[in-house]
Amino acid sequence: MQQFSGFLSDRGSKYAVSGGPVATRAEIKAFLKDLARDKRFAKATHNTWAAILPDDGPVKGDDGEAGAGLVILRMLEREELFGHIIVVTRWFGGTKLGGDRFRRVQDCVDHYIANAQPQVRQ
Repeated sequence: MQQFSGFLSDRGSKYAVSGGPVATRAEIKAFLKDLARDKRFAKATHNTWAAILPDDGPVKGDDGEAGAGLVILRMLEREELFGHIIVVTRWFGGTKLGGDRFRRVQDCVDHYIANAQPQVRQ
């Protein structure tokens, strides 16, 4: 699991992005459980995620941030990044972001793709 935090905030909301290889729904569940072992992530307002599984295709979870999982999924599809989960975590800062929340999700996914080691972008 790779995690990046402290690189993005917007009107009090703070963001982190995590990711790693997954091949099955069980591995997604285990990944999310492992992430929640860190109390910061367990107490986050939202842990939205998406993955494109080799056998089951696209799966996503919004965790209360309606539409955010789809944003991550579309970015994974555009990058042709299969067998990999990306989780965008948000700690709500008290101000609603409206449509800007989707731009912040995109910023997080871009940051992950650009900085994950080994590079996930071929």
